[in-house]
Amino acid sequence: MFWFQQGLCFLPAFLVVWSSSTFIVSYLIALFRKDVDVIFPYISDTAANPPESCIFGLMTIVSAFAGTATIYARYKYVEKLTGETRVIRPCLNKFVLVLGLLSCLGMCIVATFQETILQAVHDTGALLFFITGVLYIIFQSYISYRAYPYGSSLTVCRSRLSIAVLAAVAIFPTVICAFFVTQSTLHRDKYDEDYPYHVASAVCEWIVAFSFVCFFLTYIHDFKTFTLRVKTDYEE
Repeated sequence: MFWFQQGLCFLPAFLVVWSSSTFIVSYLIALFRKDVDVIFPYISDTAANPPESCIFGLMTIVSAFAGTATIYARYKYVEKLTGETRVIRPCLNKFVLVLGLLSCLGMCIVATFQETILQAVHDTGALLFFITGVLYIIFQSYISYRAYPYGSSLTVCRSRLSIAVLAAVAIFPTVICAFFVTQSTLHRDKYDEDYPYHVASAVCEWIVAFSFVCFFLTYIHDFKTFTLRVKTDYEE
């Protein structure tokens, strides 16, 4: 049996590969078509024009559904630990599940409403995705430490904490510097007055996005150890 056939580890593995490909493919297409600059475009800028906007939208929706499945599977995994060890409060596990699902909803909004069509809605979806996504991985890191030595190893707990701290630190300049970016053009000039804010915000946005994606890499080992089954009851 191959490693990706063990338990449910194919879920986070697929999510990481597909989501990373979503960002990279749209960026490469936009770059090839010269729709964006080589250095430091916003992620949304790489999906502002067709055909990259169409590809980005489709792939992001798939990522959102894969993320929903992975987040729910993680919720059930922690629920099982809670039932056996009583180290995690069920209300905390449910709260973190809601955060994760809200983040996936933000992804769907970003994919559906491109910034060139309805920027206000797009930005709202992006904020929802980033803020709830970062909170999700922070609380999951806390849950991992609370559950130790059950569930994840200490190395995995530390890896999750490191990724969560990186994302939490990067999200502040992402949001704050974005308020000082006055231009919405896809091509930027380094002599623009708001260019330093644009660079800082864009770089940190990429850091937050890939931190969120890479966090799910740490789920692979845990997901090897369990499966989910659907039970159907028929009432006459």
